[in-house]
Amino acid sequence: MLLIVIVFLWASICLYLLLGGADFGAGIVELVVPRRYKPQIRAVMARAIGPVWEANHMWLIIAIVILFVGFPEIYTTMSIFMHIPLVAMLLGIIARGTAFVFRNYDAVDDHWQLLYARIFMWSSMVTPFFLGVLAAATVSRTIDPQAGDFFSAYIGSWFTWFGVAIGLFTTAICGYLAATYAIGTVERGIDQALAIRIAKRFIYLVVVAGALVFLAAFYSDIPLIEWIFGGIIGQAAIGLATISLALTFMAFKRKKAIASRILAGFQVVMILLAATYQHYPELVLFKNGGGLSLLSHAGDEKTITALAWALLAGSIFILPFLFYLMRVFGRRSTQT
Repeated sequence: MLLIVIVFLWASICLYLLLGGADFGAGIVELVVPRRYKPQIRAVMARAIGPVWEANHMWLIIAIVILFVGFPEIYTTMSIFMHIPLVAMLLGIIARGTAFVFRNYDAVDDHWQLLYARIFMWSSMVTPFFLGVLAAATVSRTIDPQAGDFFSAYIGSWFTWFGVAIGLFTTAICGYLAATYAIGTVERGIDQALAIRIAKRFIYLVVVAGALVFLAAFYSDIPLIEWIFGGIIGQAAIGLATISLALTFMAFKRKKAIASRILAGFQVVMILLAATYQHYPELVLFKNGGGLSLLSHAGDEKTITALAWALLAGSIFILPFLFYLMRVFGRRSTQT
C-alpha cells in the first residue's frame, strides 16, 4: 500500500508540472512575446486554458494531502524550513487566478485591465519559479535542522544559485509546454505558425536554463552529473528525451499538433524521472547528512492503507470525468 501512495505522489507532481505548468506557461508566454503579438497570444491562451484552467490545481492539492496524511514528518519539515517560497508560490497562484478572472470577465473594460494583465503574467512566472526552488532545496542539502539563526534556517535553505537555476529551468519548461499546447488550439495559419515559432524559442530557453542548472550545481559542489548520469535509468531517460526533442522539431515542421504535445510531455516526464530516481526513497536531504525517506518516515500503516484505498477509489470516480471535461472543452476551444 505504501508503494501505491508513493506512485500517486510522484504522478500528482508530474501531472501538475505537465498540466498546471502549461497553464502557468500561458502567462509566461504572454509576458515574453513582443508587444505586437500580445493580443494575439492572449486570445489563443485564454481560449486554450479558460474553461478548465483551475481544475489543474487538483494535482497540487493531491500531492499536499498525500504528504500531510501519509508523510507528516516530511510535510512538517518542508512547511517549516521552506515556508517563505511556499507562501510565495501560493500567493502567486491566488494572484494569478484572481487576475485572470477579472481580466476576462470584468464588466467594465478600462485601465484596470492593464493591471490585471500584468498581475496575471508576473504571477504566472513567480509560481513555477518558486516551485523549482522548492524542488532544488529538497535535494541540494541546504536544509539545516540544527540552524541557529533565521537566515540559515529559513532563507539559506532555499535561496541558493542552484535553487535560482532550477526555478528558471522550471519556468522555461512551463513556457515551452504552453506554447506547444497552443499549437493544437488554433487553426492552421498565422496563429499556428506563431505558436510554433514561440515553442522553438522556448526550447532554446530550456536548453540554456538547463546549462545554467549544471553550472550552478558545479559552483555549489552538487554532484548533479553523477546523480543524473550515474545510473542506467538516468542515462536512458536523458537519451530518450534528447531523441524526442529531435522528433519534436520534425513534428513542428509538419505542424503535427498532437504529436508535438505528446513529445513535449514525454520530455518533461523523462527529465523528472532522471532528476528523482537517484534519490529514491529519500525525499529531503539534510545539510549535515541524513534525510527523510518515503519508506522509513511514512505514517502509521493503517493510515497509509486508508490513504491508498482513498486514492484508488478517487482515481476511479474522478479521473475519467476530469479528462472527459478537458476533452470536451478542448474541442470547444478549437471551434470558437
